Amino acid sequence: MTIARIAAAGLALLLTAACSAPTPPRGQTGTTAGTVCAPLRGAPGAETATTIDVIEQAYFCIFGNYYGGATLDARALLAAGFAALTQELNRDGRDVPTATMPALAGDRKADWAAFEAAYRKTTDQVPELRDRLAVVTLEAIVAALGDNHARWTHDVERPPGYHDGDEYGLGLETNVGGRQADDSPGTALPPLFVTTVEGGAARAAGLRPGDLIESINESAPFIDGRPTPAIAALRPRYPDARPVRLRLLRESTGRRWSVTLEPGLYQRDLAALQVVRSKLLGDDVAYVRMTGFTSDSAARVLRAVSRLRTGRTLNGVVLDLRGNGGGSPVEVIRLVSAFVHGKVTGQLCAVDGTCETLRTDDTVELLGLPLVVLTDRGCASVCEHFSSAVKDLRIGRLARGQVLPRGMRPVLIPTGRGHRLVPRHR
Repeated sequence: MTIARIAAAGLALLLTAACSAPTPPRGQTGTTAGTVCAPLRGAPGAETATTIDVIEQAYFCIFGNYYGGATLDARALLAAGFAALTQELNRDGRDVPTATMPALAGDRKADWAAFEAAYRKTTDQVPELRDRLAVVTLEAIVAALGDNHARWTHDVERPPGYHDGDEYGLGLETNVGGRQADDSPGTALPPLFVTTVEGGAARAAGLRPGDLIESINESAPFIDGRPTPAIAALRPRYPDARPVRLRLLRESTGRRWSVTLEPGLYQRDLAALQVVRSKLLGDDVAYVRMTGFTSDSAARVLRAVSRLRTGRTLNGVVLDLRGNGGGSPVEVIRLVSAFVHGKVTGQLCAVDGTCETLRTDDTVELLGLPLVVLTDRGCASVCEHFSSAVKDLRIGRLARGQVLPRGMRPVLIPTGRGHRLVPRHR
């Protein structure tokens, strides 16, 4: 059971309510943030039933780990949770006169104790609803954060035959995701096209990166430049998934056709799982694709450039960050440091206004190569930190990513002001 938040500063923060770990004794004192937010060690275990103890763990984990936990008012979260509880009682036609929200004083531990006592007194009168009441209460507490990146994941149903590492869906990724279309429609721009074919139905149907999606189930993905709900069908969830009919255009050949994709289980390509991929472009330019700032990813980028540099003189580096969802700020700093030393890359600020200055790691060896960064609106979180540093420190050029027509490749061209990226026939 996980509450996830992408911080406003662009840093990914994972808050784990250790629901699969043993609950610490009630008398055991923890940090000032709470007493039962036990750190998760190893992979999460099997999901357990939602109880008042699970709600307590999540409550204190929010204050201890959520990016704005230090300034949150516990009363707002508890009031939302108790309101959801009473609404669920009303929906079931139950009259529990004692279901009254207790007075809260603003002390997180004392308020929790008062809430828990009222909660138990209420749910003990309707034991057959206890499980459902716990679920709606915790859902409401998380929703009260008012954060569309915060969620409580539970009751995940897996399709038959599922194994760790399997994926479920159509087997493709696009430049606009379903959540992006719902949560940040202003960042979703037409056209809609395939960026990655991972496997499954998309691979079986012969789709390729760059194929334009003109319609989804006979509906346009964009109307007047804004995304439509049709895009959500590209992210089917088990068990409610339905076949999806796509109208496609392959601009490189002019082919226009329709295909129906059936959602299902598939194993992702090992190549698609690689965070860093590289190759040598014409004119001795290193191309490195980086899908996330994960542990050791900066070192992998630098090793890839070093291998491509062996036996030749490189003329530049194209770093492809399209669709990079972010990750570790440490990896950002290390990668920036391969292009410049002695600089401030940014500041990491908390909700209370305190800031930490982030500086280059000058122990990282400089590459001494021209840099062009391919980016798009899918570059988020610390990916934005990196691209902003490239622009502000003038260590390279940013180019809005695009899918080049078949037979074209990106090439770095020297100019009086540095280099620019242009398409050229192979």
